[in-house]
Amino acid sequence: MYEIVTENSFNINIQNVVGSADLHQKIDLASIVRAFPTAEYQPDRFPGLVYRLKKPSVVILGFSTGKLVVAGAKSSNMVLRAVSKLVQEFKAHGIVILTEPDVTVRNVVASAELGHSVDLEEATNILDGTIYDPEQFPGLIYKIKDSKASMLIFSNGKLVCAGAKTEAEAINAVNRLYETLTEKGLLSKAEV
Repeated sequence: MYEIVTENSFNINIQNVVGSADLHQKIDLASIVRAFPTAEYQPDRFPGLVYRLKKPSVVILGFSTGKLVVAGAKSSNMVLRAVSKLVQEFKAHGIVILTEPDVTVRNVVASAELGHSVDLEEATNILDGTIYDPEQFPGLIYKIKDSKASMLIFSNGKLVCAGAKTEAEAINAVNRLYETLTEKGLLSKAEV
């Protein structure tokens, strides 16, 4: 977990960074399984190969199209390192990779504890872009304006931010949410 302490005196934790990569070539998944017996490939159940790296600790899904999905990273840099290490391991086992892969971060998931409870009923009335049905789910969904990030906010002040493309965007979205909740008087004065 990658933890950031904000100027607002709460921590933001990067929980998961999901990335994708394109090797720009078709790959033979059966030959990869032969070279890497720990790789999982059951094409009758899932069309991709599951490969677990230990360092960095991530899961990579590989497809015959040469597309990869990296999950479980704790930073954008870890996504890049994971793809680079996978390509090195492929080459070391005779699997030819012709070009440098294109790597893109798709989603950064962060969590935070604001240290104050949040009045979700009032937040629904005051904030635009919310979805809240406590009979279905105890959290409020809030879409941050001018951002790809969305928040899942709980009354105890805990939240999850998803949809950001960078760690900085996730941190900015959580800080903007905190400022908005403070401005609108939606945080309790007493700490949780």
